[in-house]
Amino acid sequence: MIDASRIEFHDLGTKGRYVYADGGEEAELTFTKAGTSQIIIDHTEVPTAFRGKGVGQALVAHAVETARMQGLKITPLCPFAASQFRRNPEWQDVLAR
Repeated sequence: MIDASRIEFHDLGTKGRYVYADGGEEAELTFTKAGTSQIIIDHTEVPTAFRGKGVGQALVAHAVETARMQGLKITPLCPFAASQFRRNPEWQDVLAR
């Protein structure tokens, strides 16, 4: 498993990203803000070096925890993020309906 404390958040105005970097490789989850109460996860990219290590799941989990703290809902348009929401029923509280 990875050290989730190494995930960084980058606020890019109407967009944002969560990034995990190690050894010159970078994984990211990107999202678009939909108003002040929702984000849309639109892309998750995990390089081959990180696959199978839980990096993608950690990025989505980080977005979920941030959404909970900020009272946001998430629409997971990214197929990977959507699959993580299906696998983690405990995240349904932040899933936009």
